[in-house]
Amino acid sequence: MRGGLIWATADDLAKNRGRVLSLYRQILRSLNSPALPFSLAVRLQKKAEVRAMFMLGSEEQSLHNIQDLIDAAEYSLSVLRKGEIP
Repeated sequence: MRGGLIWATADDLAKNRGRVLSLYRQILRSLNSPALPFSLAVRLQKKAEVRAMFMLGSEEQSLHNIQDLIDAAEYSLSVLRKGEIP
């Protein structure tokens, strides 16, 4: 991401695509962890929430907001890997 620009360009979005898809898949996989005390219904609900958050985030155009969303996803993933609920 280039400094000084506020809005994401097509190049910026393309650079983040792989990272975002990886985070998305890792979070969905982490929700299946036996360390989390979820029933099947709760797991499906949490996965639906993750999908909704990523769908809304995909419409974001601000570089700063995109980076904040990626940081939040990385933090949530680290918490899930510890067996805690973010």
